[in-house]
Amino acid sequence: MEAFSNLLEQLYFTAGTKAKAQLIADYIENTPDPDRGWAIAAMAGTLRFDFFKRNTVKKLITEHTDPALFAMSYDYVGEVSETVAHLWPFNSPVSPLPSLHSIVDTFATVSKQKVSATLAEYLTMMTPSQRWALLKLGTRGLRIGVSARSIKQILADYGKKDIKEIETLWHAVNPPYTELLQWLEGKADKPDIENAVTFHPVMLSHPIEDNDIDTFDANLWQIENKYDGIRVQLAVNTELAGKDKESEKLATNSTDEQEREKALFSRTGDDISHSFPDLLDEMSGNMVLDGELLVIHNTEKATASASDMASRSSASEPIVDTFNALQQRLNKKKPTKPLMQSNPVGLIVYDALVLEGEKLTSLTLEARRKKLASWFEQKKPPRLFLSNTLRASSPESLRALHNTVCDNRSVEGLMIKRLDSTYVPGRPKGQWYKWKRDPLVVDAVIMYAQRGHGKRSSFYSDFTFGAWEGEQLLPIGKAYSGFTDEELKKLDNWVRRNAVGRFGPVREVKKELVFEVAFDAVHPSNRHKSGVALRFPRIHRIRWDKPANEADTLDALKLLIER
Repeated sequence: MEAFSNLLEQLYFTAGTKAKAQLIADYIENTPDPDRGWAIAAMAGTLRFDFFKRNTVKKLITEHTDPALFAMSYDYVGEVSETVAHLWPFNSPVSPLPSLHSIVDTFATVSKQKVSATLAEYLTMMTPSQRWALLKLGTRGLRIGVSARSIKQILADYGKKDIKEIETLWHAVNPPYTELLQWLEGKADKPDIENAVTFHPVMLSHPIEDNDIDTFDANLWQIENKYDGIRVQLAVNTELAGKDKESEKLATNSTDEQEREKALFSRTGDDISHSFPDLLDEMSGNMVLDGELLVIHNTEKATASASDMASRSSASEPIVDTFNALQQRLNKKKPTKPLMQSNPVGLIVYDALVLEGEKLTSLTLEARRKKLASWFEQKKPPRLFLSNTLRASSPESLRALHNTVCDNRSVEGLMIKRLDSTYVPGRPKGQWYKWKRDPLVVDAVIMYAQRGHGKRSSFYSDFTFGAWEGEQLLPIGKAYSGFTDEELKKLDNWVRRNAVGRFGPVREVKKELVFEVAFDAVHPSNRHKSGVALRFPRIHRIRWDKPANEADTLDALKLLIER
């Protein structure tokens, strides 16, 4: 644990990317397995579980110190782990400390009832910097200026491999990466992931610019709706040999990429299969599909007769619900049957990386689309819909098409993709563009402010704002983005001069400053006093010039609720 703590401290105070990379490479070279693999997982964000929750840490420190002292210290420092690391009142140093691997193993196996006591024992035997490392590790909160992509590049350089090889293997191998590291060092064969049902890095788009629209040529591009769901990747291989029905059932629920047969991944590679068993249960074959997960009401077999389902074409128009309907399914570890029946999910398929076991990523989009359309015609897969392609003959008609599709609130805008583009992980230039609809905007009044965290811990940067209902302001959302560093300083100064009350770390302010708040959608909400919730609110403009009594009303906001 000492070596890992020292590495984090060095990384925290090292500015250059190359210097950080060298520190990590030296650590990998001089640290034994499996400690170095767990360190890689921590830095890359691939640890599969929290050792303990932030609330566990807060409760533990307030049990052993004055809660008021902790609150004041936390308000000043702005970060829980650093506050607790310095404030922990007990110190009985142990040398050497337990290994990183043994700490990971301890928290992976300890009962919930003993987590707090175990954490206290470790904190007592450590120095402040070691405590900070443990707390950041345990809550998966490392922010040391090293991205997952950087870790992959460091591993590629360490083993003198192409980063594309690391990208291909990454989601099919698990921490502590012993097999991967031994291959990089020439001590073992390359990990075999031939039959693994795993995540493949996705191809991403750039926001479209005016020049891209002005030079649009209909013969070079494919146009699709950009639906308002979540981008997912469906990976299925039910054609593995040598498995009976019972082992197939077990494999479907396994977290081992080498054994399971079906999985659903988010665009960042998070396994979200457990939230959508109704979709996975109906999947079979050997494929990797790229698409948009949505609540679609003409997918549920239970609501249709067998003859209806047999005759239904997957090319029929999907009946798409709002993002709010999908949000009720997200992050559900075990969705109930009534929830799955009321909010059935389906997939609008944009692309195919693998189809009938054939890898398609090296083919052009035009060729992949033809194969995908033929596959849909033959299979008519349940719950899957092939995305419709749209037509525009000129830049002017493309603009008109964008205006038309944005009237549909289940559509975010357009996707515009080169027909000759191969499927390349990352965000290659000039290949795919997204053209989202303009955000909705409301004028709201700032009500409360709170200090940020990390680099913003000295500034009031988190704001709660409200809309008028008669003479009363009701909170409608929170935002902490959308302003420049210079605007942040002005806002912080305004909060300090106009604070009228305090609730712990939260400052109440005079109801005088108006924010122009941009957001993607508004939904009814029983959890909020105002009765509404905004999707992805961000500060679009600070209206220093606008009187607070001219801000928008709650009734005006409710008119924007998606139906």
